[in-house]
Amino acid sequence: MSGREVEDPWVFKKGRRIESPGWLRIPVDVPGKVFDFTLAGISTPVVHVRVATLLTELAPEEVQVIPVEIPGHAEQYSILVATRLIECIDDTSSREVERWMEEDGRPEKVGHYRDVDGLRIDTSKVGDAKLFRTWGWSVALIVSEDLKLALEALGVTGMRFTEV
Repeated sequence: MSGREVEDPWVFKKGRRIESPGWLRIPVDVPGKVFDFTLAGISTPVVHVRVATLLTELAPEEVQVIPVEIPGHAEQYSILVATRLIECIDDTSSREVERWMEEDGRPEKVGHYRDVDGLRIDTSKVGDAKLFRTWGWSVALIVSEDLKLALEALGVTGMRFTEV
């Protein structure tokens, strides 16, 4: 297989299903242990096939997986796309939030989060979502407690969970 290299990793973090880009390649030049979950140097979740399988079984409407080739690795990996975007950041409960302002000179970002420290979410806005991105702060990838427990039971490496 010879996929094309990922050009714009931000497209995978918008919290919506994307048109399949076909087979992709992610060059990973980091020596050491191979993890089941990584941000692959492109700030985009890349997961081992067993993680992709678990997530598509437990949250089929909220997950899209796109196969990727990682040169030098025989096992199958996929980019993980969270297909839900929920406006649920709790500004008052989070330790610190900073939003983009008009005077910042980035009109396309005004109102979005510039930085969030000590993220907390308003669970009343989440409903039955199991895996999603937070509106305005796509850095966060949120999973429900039952998904977290299933991932831990599978023994997934490379993930770190913080209660929000």
